[in-house]
Amino acid sequence: MTTAEEFNNRYVNYLEEGHYGMDIHYPSVIKYMDKLFQDLIKIPGFKYSQIKLKFSSCRFYNNLHEIFPELGRLIINDIEKEINFLVRVEDEIQKRNQ
Repeated sequence: MTTAEEFNNRYVNYLEEGHYGMDIHYPSVIKYMDKLFQDLIKIPGFKYSQIKLKFSSCRFYNNLHEIFPELGRLIINDIEKEINFLVRVEDEIQKRNQ
């Protein structure tokens, strides 16, 4: 899987209606999220709506905080931190290749 569109097509059954899903186009982020989603989709009722960069920081909108009231926000924060790291690495690689 290499594109955000392919990611969203693969996980369309978990995408909340009316939302666009993955909107980060870095291959490392898509690969990371694809691997992560292999476990997330096993959680009964899991849904996501957006995975995007907002003000240069990742936002992963989903319902984990509803499914796991105490733990969900911590999981989301860890995922967003990892995506932010991957984005910084990708940006640095692009900068060096210019």
